[in-house]
Amino acid sequence: MKQMRYFFILMLFQLFLAGCSDEEEMIIPAPEISGIVEEYTIPEGYQLVLSPIVANNEQTSYRWLLDGNEVGNTLSYTFSSVLPGRFNLVLEVTNEGGKAQKEVTITVTAKVSDPEVTYVETKTYTLVELASPGYLSEINEVQWEVISSPSELYRLSYAETKTPLFVAAKEGVYTLNVTGGGIIGEVVVTVGKREQQPSPYIAKVFDYLPAPGQFVNKLPEYEEGDTHEVMVRKAGEWLVGEDAWMITLGGWGGYVVFGFDHTIVNVPGKRDFKINGNAFGSALGRPGAPFGGSCEPGIIMVAYDKNKNGKPDEDEWYEIKGSANITAANEPWYPIAVDNGNDVKVIRDYEMTYHRPTSEEPIEEVQPDNPNAFISIKNYIHWEDNQNGSGYKVKNIYHNQTYYPAWVDEEQLTYRGIRLPENGINEGEYVPGVNEGNVYFVLYGFRYGYVDNHPNIQEESAIDIDWAIDKEGNKADLPGIDFVKIYNGVNQENGWLGETSTEVERGEDLHLLGKSIDTLTD
Repeated sequence: MKQMRYFFILMLFQLFLAGCSDEEEMIIPAPEISGIVEEYTIPEGYQLVLSPIVANNEQTSYRWLLDGNEVGNTLSYTFSSVLPGRFNLVLEVTNEGGKAQKEVTITVTAKVSDPEVTYVETKTYTLVELASPGYLSEINEVQWEVISSPSELYRLSYAETKTPLFVAAKEGVYTLNVTGGGIIGEVVVTVGKREQQPSPYIAKVFDYLPAPGQFVNKLPEYEEGDTHEVMVRKAGEWLVGEDAWMITLGGWGGYVVFGFDHTIVNVPGKRDFKINGNAFGSALGRPGAPFGGSCEPGIIMVAYDKNKNGKPDEDEWYEIKGSANITAANEPWYPIAVDNGNDVKVIRDYEMTYHRPTSEEPIEEVQPDNPNAFISIKNYIHWEDNQNGSGYKVKNIYHNQTYYPAWVDEEQLTYRGIRLPENGINEGEYVPGVNEGNVYFVLYGFRYGYVDNHPNIQEESAIDIDWAIDKEGNKADLPGIDFVKIYNGVNQENGWLGETSTEVERGEDLHLLGKSIDTLTD
């Protein structure tokens, strides 16, 4: 009996001990790691001692893995590398309660002493192509950054390539970091003053071909025997310099191509250049209407002199994305134009062909009480487009010369580009007692991004090069521009005012003129 009682007590004691053991196992918590951060940057050859703090470290094992390979099994670990690069280090801590893990990234930078700093010399307003230092030659992915500069008037473009482009408008020392594969190098660009100060204005006209319009052969004036080359020279005489005169681009598609004697810098956050026109506002629109008057927007194309030959020949053209180059739905006058029955489509692959007029003599008798009394020849210059559209340009009584470029031998002229919506609306009836019942077209202004679209004195007429896009519609990240092409973007007749015709006057580098205008975002 005693033996049975002893045996029973012994079993209870063993069960008690087993229960205590289970309870202790259940309450052992997993380890927790602190005291080290996720990223370190050290120079090559430097010893980085990692001493983490581990909570709940009873009966704990440690395991350090460097890029997947075990390199240590103690609480502390000392890392060192004689080669630059990026390394992944993992600490695993395990006890009976579980496992904890901490991942650390260590960047080892190259020791770039002063003799190994890359030095580049250039001049103001001059594009320079930078090159990755030799110690980064085997690394494909690099990142450039300007870390100090004497002025904000600079641009670093294509900063994620091995050969970015740099240009500055102010002389001084610009320090850049170039990083790749964990290596941080230094490039110092010294920008000196040019021997001859560049002109802030247009320096040369390369091409000029207006589409038919009422001011063609007058702005600039054609003389018998003038060739295309002569008219390009005349356009240059009118546009080059500060005291520029206005030239016309005629109807839709008519264009001019010109350049500056330096690279206009694409300064981040600022508008960079302006091309004057003859846009103005009018008080004859409907009450509460958005800005309008004579707004005849010219679409802008830009290029930089990539091959450095001073000509816009093989250089890629980029489109300045104006506020309606894709859609006009966000223009404040859009609902008015829709209600008026205007063609408000944006056609990005538009093509239009004009035919030489068969006669310059009026063929219809003009009656004084005729609402179209301003018309000299109604069916004057025939045109058709690639949208199955066709019609005639009207000749009015105010301009008697031929509207077809007189120096052109071809019987027809074809232009290609973007066609913007019709922005002209006859608002004559909206001012009782002033012009009630008369024909007066108000050409409403687009928000931004065009020539001859807002008065020259308004900031809305200035252009930001950062609005440029490539052929796929991607932001171009241009360093600056050397060349500009402008063509008329609207095909519309506006009563006695005549066709919508972009006019172009003086061009300006805003930075060279000391004008600071903040940019806009759409």
